[in-house]
Amino acid sequence: MNLNLFRNRLAVIGLMVALFAVVVMVGVVSVAQNTPTTFQPSIGAVAEGAADNPLATVYKSASPSVVSIAVRTEAGGGSGSGFVIDKAGHIVTNNHVVDDATYIEVEFFDGTLTRGEIVGLDPDADLAVIQVDLPGTQLFPVEFVDTDTVFVGQDVVAIGSPFGQEWTLTRGIISATDRTIQADTQFSIGSVIQTDTPINPGNSGGPLLDLNGRVIGVNSQILSGSGTNSGVGFAIPANLVQRVAFELIDTGRVDYSYIGISGGDVTLPLIEEFDLANNLRGVVVGNVIDGGPAALAGLQSVAGNQQAITAVDIITRIDDTPVYSMEDLISYLARETRPGDTVTLDVLRNGTETLTVDLTLASRDS
Repeated sequence: MNLNLFRNRLAVIGLMVALFAVVVMVGVVSVAQNTPTTFQPSIGAVAEGAADNPLATVYKSASPSVVSIAVRTEAGGGSGSGFVIDKAGHIVTNNHVVDDATYIEVEFFDGTLTRGEIVGLDPDADLAVIQVDLPGTQLFPVEFVDTDTVFVGQDVVAIGSPFGQEWTLTRGIISATDRTIQADTQFSIGSVIQTDTPINPGNSGGPLLDLNGRVIGVNSQILSGSGTNSGVGFAIPANLVQRVAFELIDTGRVDYSYIGISGGDVTLPLIEEFDLANNLRGVVVGNVIDGGPAALAGLQSVAGNQQAITAVDIITRIDDTPVYSMEDLISYLARETRPGDTVTLDVLRNGTETLTVDLTLASRDS
């Protein structure tokens, strides 16, 4: 396998603490795309007795909504997955599956082949919407889950085309929620779902589903030292997927709120330095961007050196919603706010002073 076809990422966890690993965007391996003259689903999808098996039931109900995507680019080609979201032929996939495509071929579960056209791309969330021109009677939109209701230990399945093996079903659980992963841009994606469901190159853009066949998220990355599944995969949450997809359909772009800080979680040395409560959680403001909303609202960058921190702002709430981590803050801004909105932050300064700060959010584009 040509590992140069993988997109590698660096996963950064915590404040100023780097965990070096290869993060592979699962879906950029080029595979031969065979065009069958006839198509038949796998025997397992239609065998007698399958109705008594919950996994077979999910597979049978969800597979018609899932598509296999083959792309041609100036550099070569690749493959991925996606799923139908409406009767107008809109399909969600990952940005990294189609962003450089000069030609997109979409295959459906019944063997239908058609071209896809890009409607909009959002590299900040690694999501894209493409569209096919087919009658609504041939399209089977998915249902979405409210991802605020998912839980660790929940049974989930993925359907996609790992290594070009189309409509492969794999199963696992939700291993964690509220993870953060790096997008193709300088920004992070929050509220990400971690799963041990086997996903590999070619699963990118495909759905992570609950046992009712509803979409929990879009499979996007794996954490791996080998480029293949190691039991740590990440799916972009359905609540964010819906916001992004429908804004791309409506306007062709997504405008995110920008607060203008970098930061991380509360650490034990910080607790000891400022005599903080041991269970204090929040976002440590590491750096405030000059001229950004946080700077204009009076937030301060952390001050000091490796031996001692002398000043620090810790964001503990936003609009009366507790903030336990940078993941919480990123997620709230992406889901609940738009540029121009004013939010209220509760800030603990230097461990002794509690501030209430009104902050007007800017656009990332600015």
